[in-house]
Amino acid sequence: MEVIERIETAISMVEEARGVPLSASCVLHRGEILELLDSARAAFPSDLASAQQIVRDHEAVIEEARVQADQIIAHAREEVEALISQTEIVTAARSEARRILDEVAEQSLQQQNEIDAYVDSRLATLEVILHKTMEVVNRGRDQLAGVDVKSALSELGDK
Repeated sequence: MEVIERIETAISMVEEARGVPLSASCVLHRGEILELLDSARAAFPSDLASAQQIVRDHEAVIEEARVQADQIIAHAREEVEALISQTEIVTAARSEARRILDEVAEQSLQQQNEIDAYVDSRLATLEVILHKTMEVVNRGRDQLAGVDVKSALSELGDK
């Protein structure tokens, strides 16, 4: 920046100026210092405008970064909510699947018990029929063998 360079030059001139004996004063060329300070003053508005532009640009960059950061945070929050939602959906689906499987297993067991009871009753009926058939077969064989019906009846009465 021109202003800073000119001010530094002015400071150098003061530091290098010949001192007045027995005082803190120094001898400077008035025209040179005034010319240097005038040129610094003239350059000051353009340098100030440049500095202000840099500050505005800096603030714009910071604001843009804040906006982007807010967008990133909002997007991250949306993703987190979506993941949580998906997790809840998966958990609910697994729970429902477990419930359905338990229900099917219970129904299957109940149906198996009903089938077993039906088959048992049918086998019991068949057993009764077979038992009666065996009695008929045994009586028929006894008749063929000549066993007297009266003696068979008396044997039943003894028992």
